[in-house]
Amino acid sequence: MPDLRIEGYVIVSADGMLANADRVMPGQLKFEGDKKFFTAALDRADLIVHGRHSHEGQPNSPRRTRIILTRRVGAIAPDPSNPKATLWNPAGAAFEAACDFAKVHSGTVAVIGGPDVFGMFMDRYHTFWLSQAPHVRLPGGEPCFPGVPERSPQEILAAHGLKAGDPQILDPAHEVSVTPWRRPG
Repeated sequence: MPDLRIEGYVIVSADGMLANADRVMPGQLKFEGDKKFFTAALDRADLIVHGRHSHEGQPNSPRRTRIILTRRVGAIAPDPSNPKATLWNPAGAAFEAACDFAKVHSGTVAVIGGPDVFGMFMDRYHTFWLSQAPHVRLPGGEPCFPGVPERSPQEILAAHGLKAGDPQILDPAHEVSVTPWRRPG
């Protein structure tokens, strides 16, 4: 069994959205302080996990080992376009098998979205880093987690046993903060 610490990362609008109605993260949800926080976290991670439509698009992205969730493969396959990426269909194989294929057996896993991917790991997060942009609204946007907007992202994290820590301000001018939600014990 791999010895993995699973962490989640997302920035959301005041209404709990991570993207607009076109499933694109708009410029109004991008802040330099959050970008620096996110980049530093991914640079420390041993493995990045995301869906087909999510990607961090950073200069170090090609150097990061990653697992991409997709239904286009039966179970696990190499990504023909990226030698550092593994394609994984959760319906065909366990996450641990995908990690083994990617040759990651310990360390930190950074889950970066989208909503269904975040939802799959909800009961496995050690820490979920929830960044919030309180002055941005994305009506009709893509919710960060399954169950939003009926419940807030905070309610969903709490319902899965995570407890909020002290928030850290990432962008004082826009009141953007990040709160670590940790699993007790």
